[in-house]
Amino acid sequence: MSVFRFMLQNQRQVLELTLEHLWLVGLSTLLAALIGIPLGIVIAHRPGLNKPVLGGANIIQTIPSLALFGFLLPVPWLGARADRLAILALTLYALLPIIRNTYTGIRGVDPAVVEAGRGMGLTESQLLFRVELPLAVSVILSGVRVAVVISVGLATIAAAIGAGGLGEFIFRGLAMVDDRVILAGAIPAAILALGADLALGWLERRLRAR
Repeated sequence: MSVFRFMLQNQRQVLELTLEHLWLVGLSTLLAALIGIPLGIVIAHRPGLNKPVLGGANIIQTIPSLALFGFLLPVPWLGARADRLAILALTLYALLPIIRNTYTGIRGVDPAVVEAGRGMGLTESQLLFRVELPLAVSVILSGVRVAVVISVGLATIAAAIGAGGLGEFIFRGLAMVDDRVILAGAIPAAILALGADLALGWLERRLRAR
């Protein structure tokens, strides 16, 4: 039986696991953006904080995903719910590209444009929201795009701790030595990653052109 026939026969479960996967990726990326974009703005205006913040985010990226899940598992409130643990881990992994691109985008704004804004009497907050962020938004979105693609891949590993998602098919297929079951999880995950990359890439190009 081909993998596509298997997916059709189990389409309800494929849909449920895909929605779980989207929930894990969507919520963790949203949390990472809510944390990472303000951090990127802060270190762009206070260069002294650049190395510790980006260094900390880099260190998190070097920790293997299963090891990070293991470190977080004994934490009382997190360990009780696998989905909470997975969302926190995915959020931590998504921080680096968002912080780095926000920092790069803000720092890449032409200083002459900022000075012109100051000359027009804009306050620092007005400069941020009316000048710097609009000019940096395509670079920031590029960081979110990278974070989403990373999260789609890493979310498959979250099934190892019972957090659900398409990784359940992959781990089940590995245990059964069944390529069909493995591909039933891997193919939708790959489609999600490609779809998110294409959609956010299109939006990024539109914003850059505008």
